[in-house]
Amino acid sequence: MKAGVSQAPGDYVYFKSQVPLHKISIGNKQWRYYDFGPKSVPPLICIPGIAGTADVYYKQIMSLSIKGYRVISVDIPRIWNHMEWVQSFEKFLDTLSIYHIHLYGTSLGGFLALVFAQHRPRRVKSLVLSNTFLETHKFAAAMPWSPIVNWTPAFLLKRYILSGIRDGSHEPFIADSIDFVVGQVEILSSDDLSSRLKLNVNAASVGPLSLSDSFITIMDTNDYCAVPQQLKDQVSERFPGARRAILKTGGDFPFLSRPDEVNLYLQLHLRRVGVEAQLDNQPGTSKDDGADQSTDDNQGGNNFDSLPGQRNDGANDGAYQPKTSGQNGDNNGSDETKSSGPNTDNTSGSVLSSEDIGIMKEFMAFQLLVQASLFPVILQHQMGAFSVSCKMLFNV
Repeated sequence: MKAGVSQAPGDYVYFKSQVPLHKISIGNKQWRYYDFGPKSVPPLICIPGIAGTADVYYKQIMSLSIKGYRVISVDIPRIWNHMEWVQSFEKFLDTLSIYHIHLYGTSLGGFLALVFAQHRPRRVKSLVLSNTFLETHKFAAAMPWSPIVNWTPAFLLKRYILSGIRDGSHEPFIADSIDFVVGQVEILSSDDLSSRLKLNVNAASVGPLSLSDSFITIMDTNDYCAVPQQLKDQVSERFPGARRAILKTGGDFPFLSRPDEVNLYLQLHLRRVGVEAQLDNQPGTSKDDGADQSTDDNQGGNNFDSLPGQRNDGANDGAYQPKTSGQNGDNNGSDETKSSGPNTDNTSGSVLSSEDIGIMKEFMAFQLLVQASLFPVILQHQMGAFSVSCKMLFNV
């Protein structure tokens, strides 16, 4: 693992200058979160892993809010057991006057999303799970010193957490994502780290969910990941009817290293479960009046997100099968979570609905935007060639 913290990316600096950070105290817990997008849209709430903070989903916040979705990204506060997590997260939602939610969790965040969906089934309308697991026993066995984690110095906890990230050379996007997460780990306190490690090793497993598999998307990477493949396979086996979104590469942090694919799959998921974007609302309107905003004055950067078209490795050839379910995942306020319409979980992924084709067109439009950005360079080159031709002609 490369030591030191790299300079913040330009798009992240711009994100910090545009999106307010909220901090609210609920009981003895402080919640740190971003909330961006129209409040009339049911939110997608992003829950990070051990090494993550609310900031690691900044690419999802900017990309999806532009398309009319509301995205909330949270830090995991200092919580020491799983039932405390369920109760504290529910109070957080109540404070924000949010009832129906869609959860996107990665690694430990995915496990916590599953735990909440198990114990509060009426509130969770859909799940996106990435590189996650169903039980903690394997992590507990690998950390026999967990009883003294509260007294372990912060630098040792950081070293232990970062040791799960593979050393060696990485492709540039993955290396950049690792550098960003390392920078986030550096700002976490000893209590923050030890509480997350406790959640990761305390004996627990996910029980049956009342949520239909058709409202679950499993988004995994096929390359190296700190979560063992065996544990990821258990998630797929538990939810055989879930949609699959496979990324060929992306490492532990595909939301940073492969934002184009992740954002596309998230948008397809939200459309499929019935979340309708509100394009007529401005993204910056969803602010919590009772929350303290951050005083970051960072300026600079002009790129919301890494635009699609920057890679050509075919990562979109995964197993995701976009379809229209004909169901509304939010049920217009109903507490029922099971689907009431016909079953659309057929095995054919060759037919795209008109909505999915529209999303693909947006994706292609972004590619054309990238190509258009190169037009001045091409024009300058052509003018230079024309000038040389004229000089040769007059010399003749």
